[in-house]
Amino acid sequence: MTQNLSRRTLVGSAAALVLTGRPSFAEAKAPVLLELFTSQGCSSCPPADKILGQIKSDPNIFAVSFNVDYWDYLGWRDTLAKPEFSRRQFDYGKSRGDMQVYTPQVVVNGRAHAVGSSREQINAAIAAVNEQPVTVQLQLQANASDLTITIAASDFRDDATLWLFAVEPKVTQVIERGENAGKSIVYHNVVRNIMPVGTYRGEATTHTVMHDAVMKPGCTSCLAVLQEGRTGPVLGIARLMTNA
Repeated sequence: MTQNLSRRTLVGSAAALVLTGRPSFAEAKAPVLLELFTSQGCSSCPPADKILGQIKSDPNIFAVSFNVDYWDYLGWRDTLAKPEFSRRQFDYGKSRGDMQVYTPQVVVNGRAHAVGSSREQINAAIAAVNEQPVTVQLQLQANASDLTITIAASDFRDDATLWLFAVEPKVTQVIERGENAGKSIVYHNVVRNIMPVGTYRGEATTHTVMHDAVMKPGCTSCLAVLQEGRTGPVLGIARLMTNA
């Protein structure tokens, strides 16, 4: 589904591509953030949800899924969606300047986007960002009460935003109404909370956030993501497995 809304034509053609062949995923030469924007109310999304479950095993790919709420009117209210997840996807469209917003959509390192059910398009997006790898070093640590993110100094001199994602490894949902009625769908690396925690302009800095302000029940990992502006190209990524 798209908003500028042509999900059925755009994703339908891509789904046909994915069914004709199953190439392996492109190698990520440096850390890559892969964000899938999906919806329980989108009939084109289950193949993309499945692909994310396969690609997440690549140690260099930080693959997560965001459920959006703008298809809820089709008959099923997405149980994993939040308005801020939809807003993030629209902000990406504004940052790129193309306003291409659809489901299932994959955004790679905040730079390239692809149809989430097309391995060919995902591979092309990964190959594109391999030419512009992340350059800022991040460290993410935790103690009993806090999460601490340390960002190394770099040559970057514009404004950047540091985000934290709380991630639940797997959620299974039975869809009772709408386009996917009767299906049981598994969602992988589900973002349950996202929050901006600070800014960066190239100087070494440290941010500390209360663990409970970020992590939600069921979440077992946290991502720290540094991006130009708010939703521009990704500058740095770090992941921490937690006991939450």
